[in-house]
Amino acid sequence: MKEYAGMVATQVAQVLLMIVSKEAIADGMTSYSFIFYSNAIASLILLPFSHLFHRSSNSPPLSFNIVVGFLIVGLLGFFAQMCGYTGVSYSSATLGTTLLNLIPGFTFILAALFRMEVINIKHLTTQAKFIGTVVSIAGAIIMTLYQGPPIISSQLKSNISNNLLGPSSNWVLGGILLIIDAIFASMYMISQAIVLKKYPAVITLMFSYCLICTVLSGAVSLIVETDLSSFSLQPYSRLFSVLFSGIFGYAFLVTVQSWCVRKRGPLFVAMFHPVGIVIANLIGVIFLGDGFYLGSLLGSIIVVIGFYTVMWGKAQEQKILDPSVSSKLDDETAPLLQDAP
Repeated sequence: MKEYAGMVATQVAQVLLMIVSKEAIADGMTSYSFIFYSNAIASLILLPFSHLFHRSSNSPPLSFNIVVGFLIVGLLGFFAQMCGYTGVSYSSATLGTTLLNLIPGFTFILAALFRMEVINIKHLTTQAKFIGTVVSIAGAIIMTLYQGPPIISSQLKSNISNNLLGPSSNWVLGGILLIIDAIFASMYMISQAIVLKKYPAVITLMFSYCLICTVLSGAVSLIVETDLSSFSLQPYSRLFSVLFSGIFGYAFLVTVQSWCVRKRGPLFVAMFHPVGIVIANLIGVIFLGDGFYLGSLLGSIIVVIGFYTVMWGKAQEQKILDPSVSSKLDDETAPLLQDAP
């Protein structure tokens, strides 16, 4: 269950990252400066860990193809970050969280094209994965767009609600950029899975990813930015935002996600994005005094049904592909799912 716990933790970090990034950009930072600081901090954190956990004697040799793979992962991740943060700055963190739920659908298509997922429309396992993906996305959209009558009323208007809704300057442009972000994010996860099959040093890959994003965002900032005051870390809310995003939003989040991609595949990781909507609602209700509405309840139930449908399909698929796994799945010490061969 380590991968499940890890992905739930990354979704909590993702929700909080969306909020603090919106706050920092509202305080005058640009997407370029925010990405630069966040990735720079993450690079400094991951550098010693990459040497500690992936010493040269234990790591596979770096070939030209592996280095090219590192660059592709970095470029795709950088484009995803740029489109995502710029989209949030034009719209809201709510729209950003909602449209990130397109990632499972795009990832499912790409994983099928790259033969990372077994696709046979006549088999129940493929039908379960397809239907579960669609159902989970639909549930997340219902939670965001439909409120309904209150189940638990609230007298408070929390900061998380204000930051998630936020002011928007161009909702349509922001939505288009966030859809592009979802496409790049799906390609980023697929490229990770390809590289990790040949070079399974997760922390080294993530260090190179953050370093590439730092260099690219710094270079773009020097070309595009006319007012360097956006790089100031005053007021303290900016400093807190970049520290949180660097430590938890990148060093922790991307490393754990990459580890889960290596262990369970890109579709497993992508399917947790709709769960992020459920987590955002739970944080608001339990800790910040938000109300709980009928739309949130219905959407949460639909998301969970879709999520477990996909997980069931992947588990049954592995039993068919490797009968020896069937006995392991019944053992409490064995993981629920195994990587597809």
